[in-house]
Amino acid sequence: MDIDLAGRTAVVTGGSKGIGLAVVRNLAGSGARVIAGANNPSPEIEALARDGQVTFVETDLADPDGPARLVAAAGDRVHILVNNVGSARARPGGFLSITDDDWAASLTLNLMAAVRATRAALPGMLAAGAGVVVMTCSVNARLPDPAVLDYSAAKAGLAGFAKALSKEVGPRGIRVNTVSPGPVATDLWLGSDGVAATVSHATGAKASDVQSQAAAQSVTGRFSQPAEVADLILYLVSDQAANITGSDFTIDGGLIPTW
Repeated sequence: MDIDLAGRTAVVTGGSKGIGLAVVRNLAGSGARVIAGANNPSPEIEALARDGQVTFVETDLADPDGPARLVAAAGDRVHILVNNVGSARARPGGFLSITDDDWAASLTLNLMAAVRATRAALPGMLAAGAGVVVMTCSVNARLPDPAVLDYSAAKAGLAGFAKALSKEVGPRGIRVNTVSPGPVATDLWLGSDGVAATVSHATGAKASDVQSQAAAQSVTGRFSQPAEVADLILYLVSDQAANITGSDFTIDGGLIPTW
């Protein structure tokens, strides 16, 4: 499918690696001007920035003003907002091991960063009578897992926020959707501090075995790739999806059975 986003400006939170980086690549490759934000640059996002179509903004998206600073760097008009930033910490110690600080950190990055970025971008979209917001949610919004309890709760909040917002702003020309991946081959799962490594340290199991067991829960027997999630997001921000709003799209290899 040929998607042309020439003349449009997109903002991507958490755009330096993983799903966010793949989204940045897709948007830029389709002609959009992309403003990507994250705590730290990666070599990959720096290479994209050198080409001129991508601007990287180093900003702490957990800071209350961080998302607004990122959106401000895009100028007066944002056509596309992809709220992608997020983080999951495995909680092998269970609910009672999760402190107030843990809860605050999870809710801030997985929910409030999206709320704040949307708050900053939405006035321009409303003034123009058009815009698209996509939230990277998670299957854990509907499949709560005690191993990532606070993350599951935060993503459920994100799903509710997106659905309610879609009802408010849909009549004014703004579409809001969520994409809910299962396990994806990114640092969130596979990094040195990722879910597999954390569970490995707590249980003594090999990280590779933790990963294999998680993959085996999907019908396809594998993790999704960041590019596969990014392709779905690219479609949702395009004109081909012009009548899709208030919807959630699962990409999990059949992890959640639906019938």
